[in-house]
Amino acid sequence: MNWLLLFAILLLMSIGGTIYLITRFHRFSFIEKLGERHRLLSWFASILPLGGMACLGFINFYSVIVVILHLIIFWLIADLFAFIVRKAAKKERRRNIEGVFVLLFTVVYLCIGWYNAHNVVVTPYTITTDKSIDGGKLRIVGFADSHIGITLDGDDMAREMKRIQAENPDIVVIAGDFVDDDSNRSDMVKACETLGKLDTTYGVYFISGNHDKGYMPDSRDFTIEELYSELEKNNVTVLEDEAVMVTDNFAIIGRKDKHDESRKAISELSKDIPSSVYTLVLDHQPNDYDNEAAANADLVYSGHTHGGHIWPSGYVGLWIGANDFVYGHTKRSNTDFIVTSGISGWAIPFKTGTVSEYNIIDIKGKE
Repeated sequence: MNWLLLFAILLLMSIGGTIYLITRFHRFSFIEKLGERHRLLSWFASILPLGGMACLGFINFYSVIVVILHLIIFWLIADLFAFIVRKAAKKERRRNIEGVFVLLFTVVYLCIGWYNAHNVVVTPYTITTDKSIDGGKLRIVGFADSHIGITLDGDDMAREMKRIQAENPDIVVIAGDFVDDDSNRSDMVKACETLGKLDTTYGVYFISGNHDKGYMPDSRDFTIEELYSELEKNNVTVLEDEAVMVTDNFAIIGRKDKHDESRKAISELSKDIPSSVYTLVLDHQPNDYDNEAAANADLVYSGHTHGGHIWPSGYVGLWIGANDFVYGHTKRSNTDFIVTSGISGWAIPFKTGTVSEYNIIDIKGKE
């Protein structure tokens, strides 16, 4: 509900800000001159740029909102700065210099955000442990938040899985939000099939996130059960509050999403795993850190936050208590925590606070 309230506030700000933007466009000299002859026509001309932004609605509604919000914020900052400078210099406004700057800056800023969302990078981590690992090392390749359809379709996922295969993973883990409400069955099936082609030592493991089951079940042409069926058909192990012994000294716990009322406590899931066994916990939302550290998990891998996605939303998530951590690696007691920014993201095809990625996690231990 916190996030729904936040989106409602942002929507209201967008409406008010739209009026503000129209007045800013009206400040350009050629529109002001037009207004001297045709007042109504000049205001119509000031609305036209917003019509151009509305074309982004062909991508989705959220893209329009993101562009408008960034223009509003950048223009407010530029207006304030210009006001201070003009007051100090005791000069009147003659040209809309700040308007030109804001338009150029916003275009460049969001183009970088578009690139960050669509270009998948590799982020590596190396973690050491005193516990025994077969061969003394274990290579985990993990990703989350593909939200198939927004920046990655089925064919794109196949391309990324080829890159992951080239990393020679011992195991591949998927930390939820594989699909979304807008995903279609064709892309979902293709993505599952490409997971089935991965050649690993210990297999591919999957947990669901808050979007996998769908918030609007009728909006897509497949169910969560059909997703699970396609994954299992392609030799992907689906974990729903389950612990599995992968080897004698390596275990994986796959947790249900936080919002699932039937979710078990981590202490219950880990109680039968010997303390000498290296334990990887897959938990889509990074917000049970204290309990997972108390349960002596060795590594917890999560997604969900998208690394902040649109700056500074990650800090908002921390402020309202939605997440314990936003991005990267941290440690509590003897437990390592990694949060990925996701191989894609939900709804918004821009990433201004982070990048799209998959992770290589090299575990180094005793033989």
